[in-house]
Amino acid sequence: MKTIQAYRFALDLTPGQERDVLAHAGAARVAHNWALAKVKAVMDQRTAERSYGVPHEALTPSLSWSLAGLRKAWNAAKPGVAPWWDEVSKEAFNTGLDALARGLKNWADSRKGARAGRPVRFPRFKSRRRTTPSVRFTTGAIRVEPDRMHVVLPRLGRLKLHESARKLARRLDNGTARIMSATVRRDGGRWHVSFTVEVERAERAPARPQSVVGVDVGIKHLAVLSTGELVDNPRHLVAAQQRMRSLGRALSRKTGPDRRTARRASKRWERAAARLGRAHARVANLRRDGLHKLTTRLSREHSMIVVEHLNVAGMLANRRLARHIADAGFAEIRRQLAYKTGWNNGQLLLADRWYPSSKTCSGCGTVKTKLALSEREYTCEACGLVIDRDRNASLNLAALAAEFDTAGSGPVAARGADQKTRVRGQVATKREPGTASAGQTGTVPPQGRTTNHVLAKAH
Repeated sequence: MKTIQAYRFALDLTPGQERDVLAHAGAARVAHNWALAKVKAVMDQRTAERSYGVPHEALTPSLSWSLAGLRKAWNAAKPGVAPWWDEVSKEAFNTGLDALARGLKNWADSRKGARAGRPVRFPRFKSRRRTTPSVRFTTGAIRVEPDRMHVVLPRLGRLKLHESARKLARRLDNGTARIMSATVRRDGGRWHVSFTVEVERAERAPARPQSVVGVDVGIKHLAVLSTGELVDNPRHLVAAQQRMRSLGRALSRKTGPDRRTARRASKRWERAAARLGRAHARVANLRRDGLHKLTTRLSREHSMIVVEHLNVAGMLANRRLARHIADAGFAEIRRQLAYKTGWNNGQLLLADRWYPSSKTCSGCGTVKTKLALSEREYTCEACGLVIDRDRNASLNLAALAAEFDTAGSGPVAARGADQKTRVRGQVATKREPGTASAGQTGTVPPQGRTTNHVLAKAH
């Protein structure tokens, strides 16, 4: 199975190498800003000519927004715009032009309704001080040295790695991987190189081929599994909050930049900002490491994983819980499970956003009208079941796998109530298209208890 995978390594650059990388990142920014100014000038000129009544045939010729069109315009103008263009790799200019081409395409598709999600605004100019330095190489000498502690990139030469690249080197030596591009980027005060690699992955099977697990993510516990396992939430951001506040107060006492008076930041402010940035980067790295370990273990053990399609953007509107929700990384868990289950020949099912996993009794299928967030224990008034709220939700998610087997492939369809939920008794679930033949009506059977669920009932 061929797939696209990234390998990311930290770099230990010398001062001279760091200047060379910054020069390449600056060249990418120059090309991006020049092309954006050219596109805006042509658009404004054509708009003005239309207002004067100039016919369409006589308008100023439009500039192509594709990467090839922007590159052609840049190659014609670069001797005058950037007389130093031969001091850096051509890939540096290609990086900036490619970013602009993708940004313009996303903006145009968003305006036409061809792109899902939030509206995309028109690309903006990149600032030297606020833009993350980055450059991408797609051609030329890109390789890992035999000692696995150095990489070679075009024009930058031999760069030392902070850690061994043995995992990537083994695949390259075996012929099961091919490097497609390499991106050098400064993140959290450190330089990293990311290799985009086409990998030939061996066919794998989950350790438990018939295992189905429901995963209910939360704040108190990062994940509650239908097997009864509780995954603690490390809360890395909360643990580092005191140090971040101290660093933030120290930063506020320094002389920072001021755009209104064109005042530049002091050296002390820059050092304090770097310390704060490293603290944030450490929290992000700890969170990323924990989520990768969790999702890798789940995808390797279970053949089918059921999670909820949560509205994380809407949940972040709760200012009391926004910080804890962002620290948990709900969306990242689902994103990682999506591709890791494919790597291990598993399946990931997404329960509909409106599916009442917490309000539904995992024993008899009764749906409660309301369930306050403060109620951490679910008590069913119909069958008397008493169970932890998150454990109940995970069992309901796991039970959806049985409906997936009968309904066909794809994510689990919407499951809501046709009418307001009654206080007691089971409620008919939402009618689904395709569940009944023409001229007939039908409903999805109510969810019930499965044989492998061990539940505790109140006596």
